[in-house]
Amino acid sequence: MDITSYVVQGRDQALLYGDYSTYHEQLAKRLLSSRKKLGIVTKNRGKFQKKDSVTSEDVSSNNEYVHLLLLTSERAWAQAMSIKASHSAAQKDITGRTKSHIVSRLTKACRAADRLVEILSDSTAGASADDILEAKSYSALIRGAMLFEKHNWELCLQSYAVSRVIYSALASAGKGDLFKDLLSETIDPSIRYAAYQLKTPRTVPIPTIAKNSFPRSDDALVKEINRLDPSILAEGDEASKLAGAAENAPRTITWRSREVQIEDAQISLAWASVETAKANLSSNLAQSQNKQPYEIAGQYDEILMATQDAVDATKQAIDELKAEGVPQSDPRMQRLQITRTAVNYEMVSWRIGRNRVLTGHNDGGPEEYSSRRRKVKSFKDGEATEQKKPRELPPSKKLAKLKEKVALYDGTLQNFESIKELPGIAADEELAGKLNSYEKYFEALKCLSIARSHAITNAATNALALINHANSLIQEASANLPQGHDNTQHQTSPLNIDVSSEAISFLGNLLNGELQRYRAIVHMHNLRDAERETTKEDIDTPLISKLHTYPQRVNLRKIVQFPPKMELIPMKPIFLDVAWNYIDYPGMTPTPTAPSTTTQEEQPKKKGWFGFGR
Repeated sequence: MDITSYVVQGRDQALLYGDYSTYHEQLAKRLLSSRKKLGIVTKNRGKFQKKDSVTSEDVSSNNEYVHLLLLTSERAWAQAMSIKASHSAAQKDITGRTKSHIVSRLTKACRAADRLVEILSDSTAGASADDILEAKSYSALIRGAMLFEKHNWELCLQSYAVSRVIYSALASAGKGDLFKDLLSETIDPSIRYAAYQLKTPRTVPIPTIAKNSFPRSDDALVKEINRLDPSILAEGDEASKLAGAAENAPRTITWRSREVQIEDAQISLAWASVETAKANLSSNLAQSQNKQPYEIAGQYDEILMATQDAVDATKQAIDELKAEGVPQSDPRMQRLQITRTAVNYEMVSWRIGRNRVLTGHNDGGPEEYSSRRRKVKSFKDGEATEQKKPRELPPSKKLAKLKEKVALYDGTLQNFESIKELPGIAADEELAGKLNSYEKYFEALKCLSIARSHAITNAATNALALINHANSLIQEASANLPQGHDNTQHQTSPLNIDVSSEAISFLGNLLNGELQRYRAIVHMHNLRDAERETTKEDIDTPLISKLHTYPQRVNLRKIVQFPPKMELIPMKPIFLDVAWNYIDYPGMTPTPTAPSTTTQEEQPKKKGWFGFGR
């Protein structure tokens, strides 16, 4: 029947973009639709007739009757929460009449939920044991909300304890994600507040409070819970183990050589889980040397969940103190703020470590791609065997791999930004300097991956510019690293936010080599481009004709023109010397004219070439 999922999904869908008033309106429409499906709706302009109550036979014939009771209970609950939220938003005290109205709505919701439990408990309804447990847990949840408004803290704590124990038992049997938000957001804060009103110390864990407040007089309910998970209501040895775990939980937390006391039991238990998960991660990594990066990254899930629980417990403790009106100057609030910084730093540190594992060897610095392998048949001793021959990835696959790396580096840099916003980080100059060096280290890795993607697409100039920027970043990271930073990590130790000086030196040497390499590549590209700009006519011109220029390219087959062609040769013609003797130029003395004679004198014979002479 999925009672809990039906309720939780309806609340999440309505409260995602609306409030309790919107949820109340949606429930009215859904309730009308459910009645139409069952054929029990009052016709338009018809006379109202009181309908018979739902029976177990009705539920066995149609499960829509279960939804009818759930929607009836939820509508009354949503109306009560809407009234309460409107007064809280207006910062008005809830008066006696309004308080009575809220309690009456919750009482109506409680009656519908109790009726559902009564019907499903009948054997003729055909409900399973888990369905009955979910109905009982939902009924206890609604009853706890009603008693909470009545300020009946003892019965309220008892009702919420029943709901929490049942949901915890169902979560251990499966569907843990479905009950996790319901426990952390609704039930656990109510149990903590009711226990506070009953003067219960804050150091007592919520599971212990729920177990002690659970009514053991209901033998059938206790039997069903023990069937699902005997450890929840364990007594004797199991109880002593749980109590011992709570007693052995750390009472202090150390952050930057400052030790503070942990006053909240939830934070203490969560921090103990973090220490256990850290030890498990180290032992698992020691046994997984030959595994793939994604397999190693999967082993970080336990410690990430443990640190997230510690962060949630710290936030809940701070919110509870704020609700009680405790000022920020209070020592308890100051200790919680330090604890908040410590647990958040731990959580982000392991997130970054997981990203570093996924990027590959040496944080993805070397140019490595997971090559595809092709099966090749070989014949040896007359038998055919298949061998896997590595094959290079195509450029599109390489670009996809580099895009994944850049996304991981972006996530790491965002985690560094979130760390800087934590209280007390900016004031710690040594820690801030170390974080800035780490951030520049990952920025250099990001630039290197983008440069390689440009190189694949034949944009060597862009690649050179990015590698040059990455080289400047890694030089700044190495220079700004605090003195005495010798955080050398062993090969088997899990990666986290701390970057060793050897890793920074390795990346610096790698970038220096890549910078020189791409300078040569760009220079060769420039030479090729200059050669392409040379026209074909210049290439075909013999070398003897262009000795006055430095050749970009020498064609040894075109030193001279062979066979030679008939062509004009520039030279000084002899006729210009002859003309010089017979042409009068301005500014020159004219040649005297010879006197005329009547007697024809014999001219002397001329000598020289062609009869010319001087």
